[in-house]
Amino acid sequence: MSNKVIYAIYNDDDILMDAVKKTRAAHHHIEEVFTPFPVHGLDKAMGIAPTRLAVCAFLYGCVGLAVGTAMMNYIMIQDWPQDIGGKPSFSYIENMPAFVPIMFELTVFFAAHLMVITFYMRSKLWPFKDAENPDVRTTDDHFLMEVAVNDNEEELISFFKSTGAVEVKVIDKH
Repeated sequence: MSNKVIYAIYNDDDILMDAVKKTRAAHHHIEEVFTPFPVHGLDKAMGIAPTRLAVCAFLYGCVGLAVGTAMMNYIMIQDWPQDIGGKPSFSYIENMPAFVPIMFELTVFFAAHLMVITFYMRSKLWPFKDAENPDVRTTDDHFLMEVAVNDNEEELISFFKSTGAVEVKVIDKH
């Protein structure tokens, strides 16, 4: 089954932002917007919900802190206690100030690495994945808005030309 979409191509980010707002106001469904650089406020203009990745980062940091604490307690207190400078390691609490840098580093390590994995899984950016860029100009100096067509092709073409699109194409997307 093939679906028709319209590619409206713009050459300025301010014109794109106005077009996105007009498109949403006209109740057309924006599939995706491709830009050569991040456009501030575009996600809000498109109506995209705020990301929950920060919650994941916090939870991953907590896991890293717990792993670091358990690891240092086992290694330095239970498994192989050492007498360093005449100060024996009898309890984790007595030695915790020395372990703070390790706890911090493992918190950051776990949060950073697991966030990268989560981002790639959430974005479906698998290794060796083919690029989904519909027009090579969007990596240089043009902006592309992809909108679904629902038996209103001519209306959408004239609508996007009125929003300032430099080019409007109808594509059968498979």
